[in-house]
Amino acid sequence: MDKDAIKLIENEISLFIRRIVISEKQNRMLERSAYALLRQLSVEGPAGVKSLSEQLDLDISTVSRQAAALEQKKYIDKFPNPKDGRSYFYRITDSGIKELDDNRQRRYERLSDLLTEWTEDEKQTFGHLLKKYNQTVFEKTKP
Repeated sequence: MDKDAIKLIENEISLFIRRIVISEKQNRMLERSAYALLRQLSVEGPAGVKSLSEQLDLDISTVSRQAAALEQKKYIDKFPNPKDGRSYFYRITDSGIKELDDNRQRRYERLSDLLTEWTEDEKQTFGHLLKKYNQTVFEKTKP
């Protein structure tokens, strides 16, 4: 394996992550885990903390913390698990759907602005390579 290529990829991934975090803060974005939680609830419907933790590959404590913050903002609400009244499910609220949609739109606009000078081929290639990378990581890390 080409060590120079691996070093380049590792460096660029580190920069990529750091710049995403900075961009989220500068552009009034939800934290990544909050965004992922809202997106998961909007796509899959109500779920409990343990299920969300497994689906999102996040610690239960992270899901619980994000859920509490999102509940306080009225983006999600919780209700008793119909099968077991001792536990709770979370579901996205109308204001949560709006916040998710607004965040998604800001992300699209930000990416569009950043990539204005890229050709369509470059954008497609970048998207395909990111998808391939994400699929590889998923396949190599699933239990």
